[in-house]
Formats: sequence, structure tokens, C-alpha cells
Amino acid sequence: DEAVRGTCEDASVCKRFAVSVGYWKDPYIQYFVRQAKERKAPEINRGKLEWGYYARVHGVSYLLKAFLKKTECNCQIVNLGAGMDTLFWRLKDENLLPRKYFEVDFPMIVARKIHNIKSKPPLSKPIMESHSGDSLLIDSHSLDSSRYSIVGADLRFSSDLEEKLKKHNLDVHLPTLLVAECVLVYMTPQQSANLLKWAASIFPVAMFINYEQVNMTDRFGQIMIENLQRRQCNLAGVEVCRSLDSQRERLLLNGWETARAIDMMKVYSFLPQADVKRIEALEFLDEKELFEQLMQHYCICWASKDSSNL
Repeated sequence: DEAVRGTCEDASVCKRFAVSVGYWKDPYIQYFVRQAKERKAPEINRGKLEWGYYARVHGVSYLLKAFLKKTECNCQIVNLGAGMDTLFWRLKDENLLPRKYFEVDFPMIVARKIHNIKSKPPLSKPIMESHSGDSLLIDSHSLDSSRYSIVGADLRFSSDLEEKLKKHNLDVHLPTLLVAECVLVYMTPQQSANLLKWAASIFPVAMFINYEQVNMTDRFGQIMIENLQRRQCNLAGVEVCRSLDSQRERLLLNGWETARAIDMMKVYSFLPQADVKRIEALEFLDEKELFEQLMQHYCICWASKDSSNL
């Protein structure tokens, strides 16, 4: 678990670096993550990583905003393994807050995030501004306001997760979007299946977005696995990441009605080309083929379950 928690720090530092170079705007990440003078990524050229993060952020955001638009924000979002994510604040700035926004992560990560929120007015003020009703509840491992909650829980135990979310006023009858970015791969296939099954069974109208590795049985995939193992980070669920088909099947076998999956190279080709040209000018990329290989080893999958024909 410690190595998995460490990936939260890595991802946050990468995102902060990408924001500082100008890939996308995020005025809030600076309050959660120290600025790295130089981001070191031994196994990969930096530009490739930043371009990849750019596609990930925009790809997930595109699906998420489509869901908010469809439901006219009369919905809730549950961000699983949210880490130091700043999406709540950015949605508030865009006037796109759902009825309630939940984040779940390991208690240790949640405690750190709550400490940052409490000690930094640019983070705490928007929570207070969007809050109405009774007093805001906050302790070392959870925070609950009327529009935003952070819950410390282990995603491998869905009954405990459900109990904690309901304590923070999760409404199972509201259309619900669940987001997991590089989360399921750290669980065994059985554990992630249980989580997906739980989500599909509890919400009548729901969508699940999963960003994760794919095509992991080839040589490039094996090198990725070995690099992580060197850092004591075991991809317990990597067997489900064999192909786009295996990613889709997992969702369909666990109670989701429709499922789609595309690799990140495809996502990259769908992004607004004028902005892609802008980001490609930010950092020099020596070998585009390597970037393409990397992008073919990550994917976005999304599944839905829709009893009210949204």
C-alpha cells in the first residue's frame, strides 16, 4: 500500500510541473504540491509524460462535462482514489458543480489533503461559499460540507465504503458519475470486480470512467511493469489490462449495460488540434514513436447503466 500511496505524490508533482509549463490551467494544484525544480522521470522523456497527462486530463474532463451537461448538474460525482485532485475547485469556478462531489482515498492521503484545505484559504473559502445548512463537519480523516466530501476508506472493501459515503449523504437515487484514474490496476481482479459490481448494483443511473493501462502483454508493457516493480509497486490487477476488449469485458461482466474503451493515442487525435499544436510547441519531443507507444499503453474506458434513459 505504501508504494501505491507514493504514486499519488508522483502524479501530483507531474501535474504541477505540467501546469507550471502551461499545458493547462489549474490555479489550485500549487496549494497541494511542492514545486519540483526539475521533474525526474528516469524511464521516460519529460515531454512525453506531459503530453500524456494533457491528453488524460482533457479526455476525462470531456466525458465528465458531458455527464454534467446531460444531467444539468443534478447529479453527484464520486472520485475514487482522488489523491490531491483539484477538480472540485475547478468545477466551482466554471459554475459546473454537481449537487454533491465526493472524494475517496486512503485515510493517510485524506488526512494530508484536509490539512492543506484547513490551512489554505484559497482552498477552504470555496468550500465554505458553496456550503449551506448545518455546520461543516471536519476531522482528521473526513470532511463533509453540503457540496463536497472527502472520505478516508479502502476501496477494496465496498461495504465499508458504502457506509462511509452514506454517512456523508450519498444519494443512491441521483444520477452518479464514478471516476477512477490509475486505481483499479492496484487491486486484484477480484477486488476491482467487487467494486465495479457494487457501483453497478447500488445506482440505477450511473456512469463509470476508468483511466488505466492497456496492451500490457507486449514488450513495452513488460518494461512498464518492471519499472514499477523496481519501485516496489505491484500492478496486482494487470491481467485485466491485456487489451481494450478485456477492459470492456470487465465492465460488462460486472453489471454495466454499455461499455467502450479507446487508447490514449486515439484520445489525443480527438483533441482540439489548435490546442494540441500549442502544447506540442511547449517542450521538444525527440522521438514521437516512443510517445505513440506510451499512449497505446493507456486507455479511457467508460460504462453506463441508465434506467431513466438519460
